[in-house]
Amino acid sequence: MNLPPLPRAFVHKPAVVGDRGLVVAQNLEAARAGVEILEAGGNAVDAAIATGFALGVVEPWMSGLGGGGAMLVRLAAEGRSFAVDMGMVAPRRLDPADYPLSGRAGGDLFGWPEVLGNRNLEGPLSICLPTWLAGIELARSRFATLPLAELVRPAIALARRGLVVDGYAMTMIASSAAVLARHPSAAALYLPGGQPPAPSWTGEPAILPLRALAETLERLAREGAESFYRGGIAADLARDLAEAGSRLEAADLAACTAAVREPLALPYRDARVLAMPGLFAGATLARALELLAAATLAGPGPDAAAYVAYARALRTAQAERLERMGDAGPAPSCTSHLCVLDRHGNLVALTQTLLSLFGSKVLSPRTGVLLNNGVMWFDPRPGRPNALGPGRRPLANMCPAIALAPDRRIALGASGGRRILPAVLQLLSFLLDHRMDLEAAFHTPRIDTAEAERITIDARLGPEVAQALAPLAPVRAVQPVVYPLTFACPSAVLHEPASGRGEAAAEPVQPWAGALAAGPTAAAGA
Repeated sequence: MNLPPLPRAFVHKPAVVGDRGLVVAQNLEAARAGVEILEAGGNAVDAAIATGFALGVVEPWMSGLGGGGAMLVRLAAEGRSFAVDMGMVAPRRLDPADYPLSGRAGGDLFGWPEVLGNRNLEGPLSICLPTWLAGIELARSRFATLPLAELVRPAIALARRGLVVDGYAMTMIASSAAVLARHPSAAALYLPGGQPPAPSWTGEPAILPLRALAETLERLAREGAESFYRGGIAADLARDLAEAGSRLEAADLAACTAAVREPLALPYRDARVLAMPGLFAGATLARALELLAAATLAGPGPDAAAYVAYARALRTAQAERLERMGDAGPAPSCTSHLCVLDRHGNLVALTQTLLSLFGSKVLSPRTGVLLNNGVMWFDPRPGRPNALGPGRRPLANMCPAIALAPDRRIALGASGGRRILPAVLQLLSFLLDHRMDLEAAFHTPRIDTAEAERITIDARLGPEVAQALAPLAPVRAVQPVVYPLTFACPSAVLHEPASGRGEAAAEPVQPWAGALAAGPTAAAGA
């Protein structure tokens, strides 16, 4: 097998260590917002919410007010954990007849058959109910200590400054420029003059104004989350959606709810892994861990046999997921991930998403909110378990997890669609089977099984691993690069209760991702 040459150098990103709280996110500016809240006396949920709001401003193509999400919370003092379900829901007036199949293979993230005009991927008919804020406000009311106005404050400041376009942001915008150009409201913001913005050759970044989004965030601070679903912001959003041709209406917004549920509790070795219940990837993680538990994994790091065990478990669990899971009826009441550990040992793992880069590519001009394309999560073929339908919930790939071992507590998750689950499973094994610290785990090469027809491996694993995997499926070896990320983009925090020591780590290859530790000035609080 011909493997590409090893890179001459690989980015090393040290873990951050602290005992007063840690925040890790895909964007360091957003992590700074969370640390501000920790240092002001907020707890892990406060910091996660502030970081989540900030992420929607500094990387708006990934997540924000127009999307959905999934959150796991571990309260150390109570010894209890909770899952906050903010999964997206199809409009009540969605009509499956709007999505006729073209007869060709699709080009989306999930390999569905192509829908005529890609109506399920982009544009007004691809929009699901934006549930993120409903879940955030529910989590705040149940588990946080600070008012919403305080938690949204850092995001307001970032929105007032505008979106800073450096080389990486330019790449993100340019990669979607052709499709953004088909949607006037988004193109007006992200393609000034009809072209992707670029930083100056002198090093000065370009800045895109986010005035409408800043005003919406300020209204949230004044009026509360109620305004987004049943107040003035909702009225503006509904008007823009109607003008765009969406089937999502004011009545959908007014009926939006989120729920706090019991997490799935998954035994694995001497640990307990907590995951999201319902139509997220938690049940598939449970199945993969069940299969992996039968393998003997030991030593300081994974060998070829371990990677074969990962691939077998993941491929079996993922195939079962796509065949059997879907929304069979009414549900009970490109993505970003962040993790927080506070000084009390509370943990949060929060994944939030618009689904595709820039979601539906529909921007609400009155509110500055970029809307999701959650309809893409549905299988467009009638009669399938995950088929399109009004008011239904689709399968979602978000997989935040918390692991509780005798000597360590871990919160982790990732972005990356179907690549999320393989990353989460392998990192759990690195940390629980091989007893790595976070820095070692995040610099250990991984494989990916998101594509049924092949296995992708990090080229640093070499021919022994490739040859061991070859009987399972064709193997593709790739170099870890900034863009496109061939693997998921994970982040995690780890807490050692006995010492109080914490670690945080982010994906080494992602240029914006990073972790920050709260300083010694943090006030005592809940």
